Amino acid sequence: MNPLEHELSYPFGQRLPAEAQRIEVAEGVHWIRMPLPFALDHINLWLLRDRFEGREGWTLIDCGIASDAIRGLWERLFADGLDGMPIVRVIATHTHPDHVGLAHMITERFACPLWMTIGEYAMGRVLSAAMPGADGSSAAAHFRRHGVPDGAQLEAIRNRNIRYFRSLVPAMPLSFRRIREGDVVHIGASEWRVIVGIGHSPEHAALYCPESRTLISGDMVLPRISTNVSVFELEPESNPVDWYLASLEKFDACAADTLVLPSHGRPFRQLHRRLNQLREHHVERLELVEPACRDAPKCAFDIVPIMFRREFDTHQLTFALGEALAHLHALWYRGMLVRIEGDDAVMRFEPSRR
Repeated sequence: MNPLEHELSYPFGQRLPAEAQRIEVAEGVHWIRMPLPFALDHINLWLLRDRFEGREGWTLIDCGIASDAIRGLWERLFADGLDGMPIVRVIATHTHPDHVGLAHMITERFACPLWMTIGEYAMGRVLSAAMPGADGSSAAAHFRRHGVPDGAQLEAIRNRNIRYFRSLVPAMPLSFRRIREGDVVHIGASEWRVIVGIGHSPEHAALYCPESRTLISGDMVLPRISTNVSVFELEPESNPVDWYLASLEKFDACAADTLVLPSHGRPFRQLHRRLNQLREHHVERLELVEPACRDAPKCAFDIVPIMFRREFDTHQLTFALGEALAHLHALWYRGMLVRIEGDDAVMRFEPSRR
């Protein structure tokens, strides 16, 4: 258990939705839970009672991955779990596979629209098409540049990234409705304000209802784990740690007793304490990384065991490498580190001499 969890409260205790079942967590807001085939073994999805464009039904927040098992669970929900009403709209918080994987299937089945930010929709189209720059060779070249040696690990990254996203998101809807920072989305009788965050993904949309003091936080604010912030091959000069920390400030305006509905973990309260925990977490990580570069220049591959101190499978390693590089980039952009390219074409970081 995360030792910081005791600082949060969980209004539903250990209660979890059973497969293809739902739990009402606020008026008109229902929690469903779908399994994932990773170390992070589930995603929370949210069904909200709605009347959209004259149709009574549900607005669905996020979809789960495209797999036979998840399709089967959705079929059970379609048959018995929606009170005989259709899904009238899908809102995807962001374009990661567990959130958007079945958006195409669900929007096609119910002839309903997909709502997303343009950055997330565009990235989903790029990744699901495995366009050049978003393929296994590009991922391998990126991580080779940041220290993964030639050999089995690098080849595993290459092979995983060839098929990873497209296997979980085989298609994206061919059109969408754009949502933006500050938009007010009317769902049923409630108004939900869009809060856009960057760092975890290009243009993540959380939804906050001031009247009910409920936040659908997506992956921006999670109760047990820190949100992954990584530098990947499509945006190799990015600074996601600082972007993420700046985005967290937008949630400070939410009410003190906000009920947070995260994409992973259980619904919780004490949002502001969790925001401070996440800030403190990244300060602690940066305080590990910066001194490590003083003894000798370090690449991201060198930083992974310093930050994480455990072994990873290929899936987890790419996120660990991306996050290690993100913390190096934060220190580089702040002027505390400089980067140098070695004769081996590996990028390393060392203290600034200014």
